[in-house]
Amino acid sequence: MTAELPTRRTVLSTGAAVAGMAALAACGSGSDTKTPAAGNPSAPAASGSQLATLADIPVGQAIAAKTPDGQEVIVARPTETTAAAFSAICTHQGCAVAPAGSELKCPCHGSLFDALTGAVKKGPADQPLPAVQVKVDGGKVVTA
Repeated sequence: MTAELPTRRTVLSTGAAVAGMAALAACGSGSDTKTPAAGNPSAPAASGSQLATLADIPVGQAIAAKTPDGQEVIVARPTETTAAAFSAICTHQGCAVAPAGSELKCPCHGSLFDALTGAVKKGPADQPLPAVQVKVDGGKVVTA
């Protein structure tokens, strides 16, 4: 019994398929600093987890924080007694946004978000930052 040798076409098409799968795998994984270090941006943090205190956040501005499970979030203080929070992961390509006064800036491609609402002020991002449910409890901003 003799084994049939693969044709040139089979070898070339198999090689192209393997190379394509390797390229896709490289695009979707790795330790790129633009992706969240831990946690899922849309997964809620454990209820009652402290993110900040109101005293840490100037009225009309926001700060960066992390949930106990490592999710990067933005905690804003719209008024003297209220707080809001959003995922810190840009909806364009997953870079972490940084608070800058009343705005959140994405260092990768220049998107700007409203620090108090998470709304897009300037693209290329076209989706708002996902909200993270929080409440104020005794001057502390905690997950709801």
